[in-house]
Amino acid sequence: MQDVLDFLNELQKNNRKEWMDENKPTYQAVRKNFSKFVTELIEKITVFDPSITGLLAKDCIFRINRDIRFSKDKSPYKTNMGAFIAQGGKKTKGAGYYVHLQPGNCFLGGGIYMPQAAELAKIRQEIDYNAHQLKEILDDKTFKSTFGELQGDQLKTAPKGYPKDHEHIDLLRFKSFTVFTKFADSEAKQHEFVDWLAGQFKIMQPLNIFLSTAVAEIEE
Repeated sequence: MQDVLDFLNELQKNNRKEWMDENKPTYQAVRKNFSKFVTELIEKITVFDPSITGLLAKDCIFRINRDIRFSKDKSPYKTNMGAFIAQGGKKTKGAGYYVHLQPGNCFLGGGIYMPQAAELAKIRQEIDYNAHQLKEILDDKTFKSTFGELQGDQLKTAPKGYPKDHEHIDLLRFKSFTVFTKFADSEAKQHEFVDWLAGQFKIMQPLNIFLSTAVAEIEE
């Protein structure tokens, strides 16, 4: 990932269309390299999560172009490369595994970010029925030491249909269900980085199973 981070570092300094046009061959080479990396990562994850069997890197990698229509920041490009690996790729409604490469701000994460109303309702219903399972996942010693606490925006009060004194109101108030951990740029440049990353995602998998199980019920 050395060439990926080097390119992104230069892009941070030259976030202009003219510069990107001049450096298009370099960008294409870097993106191809990142795509190979994501393909290898998918293969590693498939070993413990067969739900993503056959998934293609191109369906997981996010575009580098920014949507600037409603943004005050008119910089045309993202200064990171990211991929969301999940059944159905980056457009899935289920849980998945995310890797984010950006100079000085590399991290990995997963879960479900800002689910739509139907998916959110199902996740809360699953928590209502089986909160003990989610708590066991979040309180697992290895999980907790790796990812810390569950992350995501929360309601200030109880969601509609649930009492304020619900036993698991702390979990029901979440609007996103994600975890993440940062890593140094130097770690991404190590030869064994893809194996380490897959290992982190394996620790995360129980959370993704819990969330995806809840969401999948919508489609049944």
